[in-house]
Amino acid sequence: MKCPFCGLDHDKVIDSRASEEGFVIRRRRHCLSCQRRFTTFERVAELNVYVIKKNQFREPFNTAKIRDGLKRACWKRPVTDEQIESLISKIEQQVYREYDAEISSRELGGIVIEQLRNLDEVAYIRFASVYREFDDIHDFVEELRPMLGQSIDRRFANVARSSDDD
Repeated sequence: MKCPFCGLDHDKVIDSRASEEGFVIRRRRHCLSCQRRFTTFERVAELNVYVIKKNQFREPFNTAKIRDGLKRACWKRPVTDEQIESLISKIEQQVYREYDAEISSRELGGIVIEQLRNLDEVAYIRFASVYREFDDIHDFVEELRPMLGQSIDRRFANVARSSDDD
């Protein structure tokens, strides 16, 4: 493995750990040339799953595109890079487990959006607005209605409890 600092291929592995539920091996390496340490990740070679776009064009499943979309959705949110990587790993595992060769962009977007909903509601709405192509404020309201209904119900329950205490 070439050192990202000096570019030489002269290192030793000082630690190996399974991560992401055993689907990835994290290796801590020490460059014997420049004495710096770096981390590498080893994962199973990607299977050839293709995403079928709206125009019926097929392109290889690409986690980098998902990562970009998630980073944009999670921008300025209390979501760490580790949480995003974990989410990507879950999405990737689900795609490879449930789809042999092809997945529609609609199905893939649905998987991403469901995983994101559990992580951060604001990031979920940001992603949904692009993925579901909201045209106006009414589309936002319809997407928010189930989430707002729960919080409004909780608020009314809290108000009812506090008035009972009086």
